[in-house]
Amino acid sequence: MNDKQSDPFFDSMRFSSSMPSTSFCSPLPYPNIHHHSNIAPPRFCSARVYPKIGVFCKASQAVELFQSADNTPAKVNVKDVRLQDYWEVAETHCSSFFPNYPFPWDLLLRINRFLGLLSGFSAPSGCKRSVFVAKSDNEISAVIGILTLDTVADFLPRKGPQRKRRTGIAYISNVAVGKAHRRKGIAKRLIAEAETRSCSWGCRSIALHCDANDSVAINLYKGLNFKIIKVPDHANWPTPRASPQTQFRFMIKLVN
Repeated sequence: MNDKQSDPFFDSMRFSSSMPSTSFCSPLPYPNIHHHSNIAPPRFCSARVYPKIGVFCKASQAVELFQSADNTPAKVNVKDVRLQDYWEVAETHCSSFFPNYPFPWDLLLRINRFLGLLSGFSAPSGCKRSVFVAKSDNEISAVIGILTLDTVADFLPRKGPQRKRRTGIAYISNVAVGKAHRRKGIAKRLIAEAETRSCSWGCRSIALHCDANDSVAINLYKGLNFKIIKVPDHANWPTPRASPQTQFRFMIKLVN
């Protein structure tokens, strides 16, 4: 990209491992959205809101998603989502992000996610979006992990006084692994596939948001060579939708 050398945002990515961690700006307010009182705020991956249902996303604990030191990585295939996978993707997503919601909210959430897949997760002109699924070698039909990747740039700072959409950065969200398959390295496989796809799209970097209070998730992402970007003072960078108390670290990795 021609703007790589002059863009202050990309200049800030020439970081060192000693770069200080700085709290991301406060999440945007959400009027008329009610947080379920006994549900913890989002953790690990970017949050999503279902406005018609009025509940906040709660992601799984990061330590459950990544491989533990004494567990052999699962043999999995990571592929693009297919039509026959849609309901299992909705099930994996909702059981991971919304595990404590009672009937009928749990069913409505699954239907909402399923319909979103059927609609194709439409992206603006010139943008790309992919949904990956992980399947176990010995359970070919079962979806055990999911990840969404896009270049829509909704959660990236806009460029210049005209606030143009940024290009060249892929964004990871909705990383989830089925409860019975966590801590087997499946999330790492999904992220590796996302990085490969980002390169094929011509992106120079890949980014995500992580709960600022989740040191385990932050350290795990650092282990995958993601770096924390220091948000400029008084900057109003966008963040994923979450409970008002949640703050984020913006993390990014050069891939190309």
